Amino acid sequence: MSIISDSLKRIKPSPTIAVTQKARELKASGKDVIGLGAGEPDFDTPDNIKEVAIKAIKDGDTKYTAVDGTPALKQAIVQKFKRENNLNYTTEQVTIGAGGKHVIYNAMMATLNEGDEVIIPAPYWVSYPDIVLLTGAKPVIIECSEKQEFKLKATDLESKITNKTKWVIINSPSNPTGACYSENEIKELAEVLKKHFHVHILSDDIYEHISYGGYKFFTIAQIPELKDRVLTMNGVSKSYAMTGWRIGYAAGPKEIIKGIAKIQSQSTTNPSSISQAAAVEALNGTQDFISQRSKVFKGRRDFVVGELNKINGINCLKPEGAFYVFPSCKELLGKKDNKGNVLKTDVDFVQSLLENAGVAVVQGSAFGLNGFFRISYATSLENLKKALNKISDFCKSLK
Repeated sequence: MSIISDSLKRIKPSPTIAVTQKARELKASGKDVIGLGAGEPDFDTPDNIKEVAIKAIKDGDTKYTAVDGTPALKQAIVQKFKRENNLNYTTEQVTIGAGGKHVIYNAMMATLNEGDEVIIPAPYWVSYPDIVLLTGAKPVIIECSEKQEFKLKATDLESKITNKTKWVIINSPSNPTGACYSENEIKELAEVLKKHFHVHILSDDIYEHISYGGYKFFTIAQIPELKDRVLTMNGVSKSYAMTGWRIGYAAGPKEIIKGIAKIQSQSTTNPSSISQAAAVEALNGTQDFISQRSKVFKGRRDFVVGELNKINGINCLKPEGAFYVFPSCKELLGKKDNKGNVLKTDVDFVQSLLENAGVAVVQGSAFGLNGFFRISYATSLENLKKALNKISDFCKSLK
């Protein structure tokens, strides 16, 4: 009899973490590797946030806090939703966890039963299906093609809703594609969801502040008829370059928030007291650097998309947000690399790219759509120039 649980056998390790770790190992062995796999801003946490954390340590703010977050951080989150999204919540409708992933995990564990269904548009963030599988529920995947800019259409959503559907997940701006849903596109999905009162919506807004070209962010909780069925998840990781601080948060129905707190009370208990103090400053302090950094990301995006589309066999849409691109490598599949290996899948493509060119990216199939790969441009322009030259040379070498 295996010591490993059946639920654990249903999932796989995170592919994005695996690629990043592989790149680290190759670098440590002395190989020249450029890692474009990590979804992590290369900017440092702003000084004002770090100074508050240092003060919290010096002031002895190092004890347990309330299980699902300090009153000060909850209040800052309430104010953020009101200020930026025109959404009214009370602190009882807010939960704080050790990162956005933790909040999503808790929400699914608190609400899903075996046999329940969760609709997930693909390409998707790699952890959504596996978190659902851990609960015993079923991920229902809807493929969203490149022709529809990798976005879920209302007709496709309608066709997949059953009496077993408990959640629909919406992620905008998107990881891995950078696709952004317009207000009208969100409202089209909302018209479908208004008819199905048993379905809740998880809105993953973690990339809210990273967008370009005049895109105006709109979240589905802003539609009054749906607000009581929406759990809106966000965090400080991406916008404030605080990935290692591990603070995510969500606002939504009290029943779900209480369920999340119950799960958290028997697992991690409270997030770091120091990180919570820093997150208060992140949300309440100056926001000027966010737009400045977005301009840098936009320049990188424009460069990466431009260079990719110069490569024969590569096609890449220009996304409106996040810091990823999701180019197609379908035209290169079936070719051989310089070792004579036939690249049959996107997995073969990214493995050969890493081994032969020293560039680490993530295969599209890890995100639920074959024939693509994800590049994170959350690194320096110098690194991106080197990487794109290597990718171009690699693609030219295929026969």
